[in-house]
Amino acid sequence: MPKNKKICLIFYYTKENRYSFNVLLGALETFWEKGMLPQIPVIFFKEGKDPNAILGQIYREYELLCLCFSFFTTQIFQIFPLVKSLRKEFPQDKLILVAGGPHATGDPLGTLLAGFDYVFLSEAEITFPLFLKYLLEGKEITQLKGLGYLQDGKFVSTGRGYPVDLNEFPPLAIKSRRFNPLEITRGCPFACSYCQTSQIFGTKVRHRSPERVFFYVEKLLSYGLKDFRFITPNAFSYLSPDGKRVNLEDLRNFLRELKALVDKKGGRVFFGTFPSEVRPEHTTEETVALVKEYCANQSLIIGAQSGSERILKLCRRGHSTEDVEKAVKTCLKFGITPKVDFIFGLPYEKEEDIKETIAFMRKLAKLGAVIHAHTFMPLPQTPFQNKRAGRISRQLYELIQELLPKGKLFGAWQKQMELATKIETYLKEIRLKRKDALN
Repeated sequence: MPKNKKICLIFYYTKENRYSFNVLLGALETFWEKGMLPQIPVIFFKEGKDPNAILGQIYREYELLCLCFSFFTTQIFQIFPLVKSLRKEFPQDKLILVAGGPHATGDPLGTLLAGFDYVFLSEAEITFPLFLKYLLEGKEITQLKGLGYLQDGKFVSTGRGYPVDLNEFPPLAIKSRRFNPLEITRGCPFACSYCQTSQIFGTKVRHRSPERVFFYVEKLLSYGLKDFRFITPNAFSYLSPDGKRVNLEDLRNFLRELKALVDKKGGRVFFGTFPSEVRPEHTTEETVALVKEYCANQSLIIGAQSGSERILKLCRRGHSTEDVEKAVKTCLKFGITPKVDFIFGLPYEKEEDIKETIAFMRKLAKLGAVIHAHTFMPLPQTPFQNKRAGRISRQLYELIQELLPKGKLFGAWQKQMELATKIETYLKEIRLKRKDALN
């Protein structure tokens, strides 16, 4: 590719993927500030807009349009048809299509077969800016780590991406005013069988230091933001060396200093609630007391997933139903509403497991918990990726109808059940295609 091409960067910016793009844009800003990459114009292409009209307007202004997508598996049924239409409309030497995010990492071959030129595997704060640098300078892109592409119809991977130190990159895009909850931990040691997090980011936890968190909080306060939330697989494991134990002293110091910082501007701290959660065995009187003292949230999201000990072990959850019940009672003792996650239709469930889960949910609801209902979806690059989509049994459906009008249950379980069936069919088709592309 010739050097110094005039490139325009386009982000397919939707509600589901905006956090990912804010982080990528923050990484680009870091490269631009350090003079490691020439500044490239960025356009945000929002869902619902006509892509042909938008791209047509800028098509002749640039030598190359780089259209970027980041998405979950649940989004492929909207994104893949869009990519197919774009590929037909615009020549490949003028429009390059790249993908990242959980689905692209978990199912790189299927993503490429949908029409993408490159997929980014795992995190991309380093790989993505270098990818653009290589494009601009005409270097061989396939020398970069963390990429997948097709060569003569065969899938090629350059391996996992460059490891990212969270302290070296911002959790949002300050200069571009693209804000979101602050990521404080990446990676999860538990590697639950249905979850992509450990597969994408590894089982070794990486924390953003309190000093860097406070730096970005101060920045956001200066822009008038008052409420602060955090992205982490398990809020109470923040600053834990291994993610499996609670580092109570450091967690207390962090929340105390954080509250003092935001109090100066009339701000509020929300911890252990969306878009993060807490593990039941970590939800103790000591940790909940910290939330009560330093945070503004009136609830905690607790991951239970099943009321069957057998299923919890098969899912590799690493906790018991007793841990969940203790966590619920502890929250209620402190006047905090426990919102407890359950996944319906998990693999290997038998009638007895379903009965145990129904009885357990009913018990928790009577205690004062609210059930957050999900349906199992087979996701690529997880131990359960080849399992059948979750189904709702008659008995479980009856419980849902019982709890819903009482305000004791909420969630997108019904939509997820429909999507799970579509995902199951898609993954079966991709398994057949994978044999050809890998041989």
